[in-house]
Amino acid sequence: MKIAMVSEHASPLATREGLGGADGGGQNVFVADLATEMGRQGHHVTVYTRRDAPGLPDRLRLAPGVTVEHVPAGPAESVPKDDLLPLMPDFARYLEGRWAAAPPDVVHAHFWMSGLASLQAAEALQRSGAGAVPVVQTYHALGTVKRRHQGGRDTSPEARIRLESAIGRTAGGVIATCSDETRELLRMGVPRERIGVVPCGVDLDRFSPGRPAAPADAAAPSGFGGPAAEPARLVVLSRLVERKGVDTAIEALAQIPGAELLVAGGPPRAGLDADPEVARLREVARKAGVAGRVEFLGRVGRADVPALLRSADLVVTLPWYEPFGMVPLEAMACGVPVVATAVGGHLDSIVDAVTGVLVAPRRPVETARRIRDLLADPTGRAAMGFAGSDRARSRYSWTRIARETLAVYERAAARSEVTV
Repeated sequence: MKIAMVSEHASPLATREGLGGADGGGQNVFVADLATEMGRQGHHVTVYTRRDAPGLPDRLRLAPGVTVEHVPAGPAESVPKDDLLPLMPDFARYLEGRWAAAPPDVVHAHFWMSGLASLQAAEALQRSGAGAVPVVQTYHALGTVKRRHQGGRDTSPEARIRLESAIGRTAGGVIATCSDETRELLRMGVPRERIGVVPCGVDLDRFSPGRPAAPADAAAPSGFGGPAAEPARLVVLSRLVERKGVDTAIEALAQIPGAELLVAGGPPRAGLDADPEVARLREVARKAGVAGRVEFLGRVGRADVPALLRSADLVVTLPWYEPFGMVPLEAMACGVPVVATAVGGHLDSIVDAVTGVLVAPRRPVETARRIRDLLADPTGRAAMGFAGSDRARSRYSWTRIARETLAVYERAAARSEVTV
């Protein structure tokens, strides 16, 4: 199958560097790993992402069968994703031109603006007589959820919610990454028969329990390549934005004697002092009396993430809302129990009291109590680690996720043939 993946702001090439910037994270990994697995299974994948730096090549190989193509839409520089909407017509025209001679068998759009550009290009091709190109949409995050939790602080374009609904009603198929997202899509008016639930996957070669640290791991910041020692180690790996709830983890630490908290994410370590969110979190730590027990690692290279997770007694992830949540899954694959908020994809991937524990968002007292209970029960933590690793391997391999995604592609393609 010839597959076009469109990921306008989240380049899969970012996985070769550190993640954790304001607009860099799970979607980059998702696109890179899904495309790579599709290529491994014999499909031909081109990932279209916006050119955001002047020196980038037009095209380059990501993996066998996978090419990344940089789309000239707007300035060749970094632009916040919430400011990209005016550039999507140029993005769509580029896609139309590239697909006119040899249309893909299916287009998989990642994020709502990618869906907008993909549908505009596909509709233009159909009007020109080039034939129907089915478009499958994965949102990765929904404007309705973001607006609900952030209110007036939501910087999304005003038209986002309206356009997301239109995309869902127009696309040949919509992939929800968790059950909770399905309910949101139905409320948006997306036809139930077009929705398929396919979760994110995890790289089980990279994330596994008890593997010796690779050379890249050994050089990681703060020497986290080995097992955790006293004090108990809690690890947060996250983009440093307010809704990720890192402040809740810091506030909880005040009620967890003898524990340290490593926070990975945000700008490179050298740029931490200039980052406003780091400054805010440091102030939270100061007020909570735990500044000496919180270490900010900055952006961590992808190759170093497994060692960081394996060094933890517990991985803590406390967002207010989460479309899926890849970090808990990666921790589970490493055999590390997870303390996570009972939101979004966490409700599907984490089995409460089996592979970790679920807590309410923005509840530091409750979170601290559950963490203390786990730290006091090493046997229970070990059992959770085994259960988490087994669940990750049995349900979330990219081999399985790619096959389930292909089934959605095939249904969308069949629907497209019927409606032509």
